[in-house]
Amino acid sequence: MPIAAPEKPQVRHVEVDEGSAGQRLDNFLLRELKGVPKTHVYRVIRAGEVRVNKGRAQADTRLELGDVVRVPPVRVAAKPEQPAAPAREFPVVFEDEHVLVIDKPAGVAVHGGSGVSYGVIEALRRARPTAKFLELVHRLDKETSGLLMIAKKRSALVALQDQLRDRETGKTYAALVWGDWPVKLKVVDVPLVKFVGRDGERWVRPGTAGEEEAKRSISLVKIVRKLPGYSLLDVTIKTGRTHQIRVHLQQAGHAIVGDPKYGDFERNRELARGALKFDRMFLHARRLQFQHPASGETVVCEAPLPPECEKLVQAQ
Repeated sequence: MPIAAPEKPQVRHVEVDEGSAGQRLDNFLLRELKGVPKTHVYRVIRAGEVRVNKGRAQADTRLELGDVVRVPPVRVAAKPEQPAAPAREFPVVFEDEHVLVIDKPAGVAVHGGSGVSYGVIEALRRARPTAKFLELVHRLDKETSGLLMIAKKRSALVALQDQLRDRETGKTYAALVWGDWPVKLKVVDVPLVKFVGRDGERWVRPGTAGEEEAKRSISLVKIVRKLPGYSLLDVTIKTGRTHQIRVHLQQAGHAIVGDPKYGDFERNRELARGALKFDRMFLHARRLQFQHPASGETVVCEAPLPPECEKLVQAQ
């Protein structure tokens, strides 16, 4: 039986909806032409193959509601089909027509990629097929539980990310660390450097003053409770670097309990095999404060410690 030839890609005319209004043309196309290299997307824009309302446009053209974008035919190499993300809702802490704040469980990635087929955002989009716009405002490590913000409008996404950039969003994490945290150590101001290890994994290490790749990183630490062999901390981040809290606490000599990457592996193993069977990282985004992107009012969200974390604290 002859194999049917793949269909030739056709020109598409896409009307800009509320979810894409305000977006740059290049970012809009990268989403419409998933799998097409960025270099090729910019090439077709420069060549005039992409039109907005029948006129030529630049990569940085801002799209408006109702604009019609001519998307040229672009052939993409066929990829093996990925399993669809299962529809899943998560505990809602705050929601209106602009913003959704959920309490993410530990062990769930926020998005697909790096060997993960799907995450929170893909599962939410599947669970809410009529939602016109759902985008992550920020990220949490897969191993971290707690408050995660999702924008339901592009205007909300831009406003909230601006707040994050300007450090106007208060994010506080509960962290249980090994040992007796020094009472006087209230500010960790240590630059951090991202790098890829021999294992191909993304890692972070403390940098040095003047090191070109090092980015200033600040964490404020408050002791909540001292326990036999542990310290329960509140850590408020003033910068949002990758693995910031994990590396800051570890370089201070007090790794987070259960941290599989920067932690005390032997003690983590003993805790996982012990009576409590605690086998996750004890880092929980417990408090989030932001200015509402539409009303400007202050919104404060809180998420209690997950049962397994509370149980470990109470057992000490």
